[in-house]
Amino acid sequence: MASLRYYIITRLLLTIPMVLLLLSLIFVVLRVMPGDPVNAILGPKAPEEYKQQLRAQLGLDKPIHEQYIDYLVKLAQGDLGKSLWTRRPIAEEIMEYFPATLELTLSAMVIAVLIGVFTGAYSAYRRNSPADHTLRTYAIVVYSTPIFWLGLMLQLLFGVYLKWLPICGRADPLMEPTRITGLYVLDSLLTLNFPALVSSIRHLILPSITLGIVLSGIFVRMTRANMLDVLRQDYIAAARARGIPERLVVYKHALKNSLIPIVTMMGLQFALLLGGAVLTETVFSWHGMGYYFIMRIYYRDFPAIQGATVFFALLVALVSLIVDILYVYINPRVRY
Repeated sequence: MASLRYYIITRLLLTIPMVLLLLSLIFVVLRVMPGDPVNAILGPKAPEEYKQQLRAQLGLDKPIHEQYIDYLVKLAQGDLGKSLWTRRPIAEEIMEYFPATLELTLSAMVIAVLIGVFTGAYSAYRRNSPADHTLRTYAIVVYSTPIFWLGLMLQLLFGVYLKWLPICGRADPLMEPTRITGLYVLDSLLTLNFPALVSSIRHLILPSITLGIVLSGIFVRMTRANMLDVLRQDYIAAARARGIPERLVVYKHALKNSLIPIVTMMGLQFALLLGGAVLTETVFSWHGMGYYFIMRIYYRDFPAIQGATVFFALLVALVSLIVDILYVYINPRVRY
């Protein structure tokens, strides 16, 4: 445990230069790209004196190195700055939009893992059977399917033709639960608002299924490949020789020992989704971080883009660290 503790401290310290490098790159790229945030805010036909006044207020009239130093000083104090567009604190805006993405990501990952891991294990167990070929074809097809197309088809089928589910938003009008965590399903439960709970779950079904189905493809392929390697091991043959039921051999012994690369992929996919499932959120008008990023890029909102980048860099580092710690509990032989 001492080595694990040392590893965690080292990883946390290494996060600092990683975030600084990423932030510096984003800072420079945003300022050398064509476009002017002042024009985006005021419009190109605004009087020039108004533009100059706004640039001075926002600090955009300073040399780029002074802007960079000012930003780093504020960041070191825990201040992500204010949005150029809304003039609200960026941390406040992130906390407003992030719960929507978190809710969608959690539900989509549950669907992806349940479909991908168990069908991948079954595919490995039934190697070269018709079921195996079917599941392998499914994995290739769903992972190569454009996510926006799948979302639109599900909207058309279940929302327009069958009218079973809503096709956009997070809840029906005037049905949003009292905000506590920002996760509508959880907030509905905490406030015992059951009509809002039903509405939130109905709105969550289509986007989470869309995202979960596409992600399940990679989990099917990876689980199958790792399970085939594990099922060839001597201890699996010994377990079968002792008369242990085949279901226990496959889903308890073999699956558990093939989880490390699968958990790695889960962590990476989860971190990427938290960065904003842009296409899914756009198709379903889901106002999460993907929507936030698109709007801030459109308005050339430098501080908002930089603040969100720092937030996600820290989030990815945290998720990666949690995945590394899980390795120890999945396989006690892992040492750091």
